[in-house]
Amino acid sequence: MSAISQQPIGRSNIFYALLDKVSDAAALEKPVLILGERGTGKELIASRLHFLSPRWEQPYIRVNCAAFTDEMLDKELFGQSFLDGREETNGRFYAADTGTLFLDNIDRTSLRLQEKLLRAIEYGQFEAGLETESQEVDVRILTASGQDLRDGVKAGTFQSDLLDRLSFDVVHLPPLRIRPEDVQPLSDLFGKRITSDLGADRFPGFSPEAMAFLENQPWPGNVRELKNVVERSVAGSFLKDESLTQPVADLQMDPFIGPDWAIALNSSSNSASDAVHAPNTSSIIDNTHKPGPEAGFEKRVFTFERRLIDEALSLNDHHQGKAADYLDLTYHQFRGLLRKHGLKK
Repeated sequence: MSAISQQPIGRSNIFYALLDKVSDAAALEKPVLILGERGTGKELIASRLHFLSPRWEQPYIRVNCAAFTDEMLDKELFGQSFLDGREETNGRFYAADTGTLFLDNIDRTSLRLQEKLLRAIEYGQFEAGLETESQEVDVRILTASGQDLRDGVKAGTFQSDLLDRLSFDVVHLPPLRIRPEDVQPLSDLFGKRITSDLGADRFPGFSPEAMAFLENQPWPGNVRELKNVVERSVAGSFLKDESLTQPVADLQMDPFIGPDWAIALNSSSNSASDAVHAPNTSSIIDNTHKPGPEAGFEKRVFTFERRLIDEALSLNDHHQGKAADYLDLTYHQFRGLLRKHGLKK
């Protein structure tokens, strides 16, 4: 039996609605297309679709279509046969017989291979390499993409017939920025794991200021990005205090932000917006200009946001579009912050 993967973590209403959707789709044994931004957990949801289905004891085979050239992916999926007596090889379709085949980054396949996939999915038949006889398999197909495949159909890079076949049901994965309630349980999970790996006795959690900051980030890399930030920040605190007696307060958001001289060099170059992409919250949270302990939670968060806005505008010559990019916000999100702080002209 395939090994059961880790379970998704969250507590928001959006997260619970997603789990209900996945449970319903899992039972039908029909093709499911999973759409979501990078880092939203497409592979995790595909695994859940398999292990909640009647096929849960059968093979679960995963293929990242983006990891192969077109010719290599053909061989990987359908196997290879030879006319010179060499032993033929079986592909992933064959290995997934009676089970589930998950094709990640399906948008990266060629039109030629899409035609072959369509036949395999539609009729359960395919030819390996130079074979003229078809092999028959019983495989449930799950696919995932970070792109809207309907755009691919319009652009002529994705077959409409194949999209129709793959999208019996579509699961849309919500980005982390619209479910901030899930940031704390995810952060606790990742924090406890890295604490265990480091050999520390306990994970003390994050300070209120640090957690408020994490919950208000746009997270373009979603859960994967959050995991990296949490692990980097906990590891940094561990290096300062191996007993981890205090909640983690210094957030290491961007590993590319170096010492002051490196920041100055980057800021003076044309690539500053690429090199300095997110604020270093260790210097923001622990500076001398933060509100005193007598300030309430909302006031401290409000002041914290204002400092980020001022920093972004100052480093980008008060160009609002560039300042929004600096904070990984959309232009409209940044304008909303300006309105909130009474700065919109």
